[in-house]
Amino acid sequence: METIYFEKSGDHTEEVLKIVKEFIKKEEIKSIIVASTTGKTGVLASSIFKGLNVVIVTHSTGFIKPNYQELDKENAKKIIENGAKILTTTHALSGIERAIRKKFNTILPLEIIANALRLFGEGTKVAIEITIMATDAGLVNAGENVIAIAGTGRGADTALLIKAANSFNFFDLKVRKIICKPYDF
Repeated sequence: METIYFEKSGDHTEEVLKIVKEFIKKEEIKSIIVASTTGKTGVLASSIFKGLNVVIVTHSTGFIKPNYQELDKENAKKIIENGAKILTTTHALSGIERAIRKKFNTILPLEIIANALRLFGEGTKVAIEITIMATDAGLVNAGENVIAIAGTGRGADTALLIKAANSFNFFDLKVRKIICKPYDF
């Protein structure tokens, strides 16, 4: 299967999920990791990929303002009802380093890595990040080939086949295949 490129970044969620559904018919994939802020993409993915290990990764609580969780409670309920798991935790490629940048106006290695990954698109950076987060949480196995779905802003526009790794073994993570991503971002 050739990589599919969307002309522009943005919400291509339904098309991405359809492409991934076709891809997994040919590959032995047990785990799908999906970035979802409000849960809208998470509900769709958890419905389409029922029976697989589906992990929906949200923004950490307090990401946009203290004590606020962006995941809609009704969407969270539907995701759980569909048999998926929800992971809410600190972002693997920012966390405390973002606080240091804001306070001391400097940049440290994690944000350098994040910005380098953005050269391939925001969705690529997020797909790699959520794979690390899900692996660190024990929701997927290190060494397992997983599909990570993410996007730019809202919705999905990127899907990658990734060999999962924990954060402390970051350089063992391998992007095996770019399934789809935006051409212009």
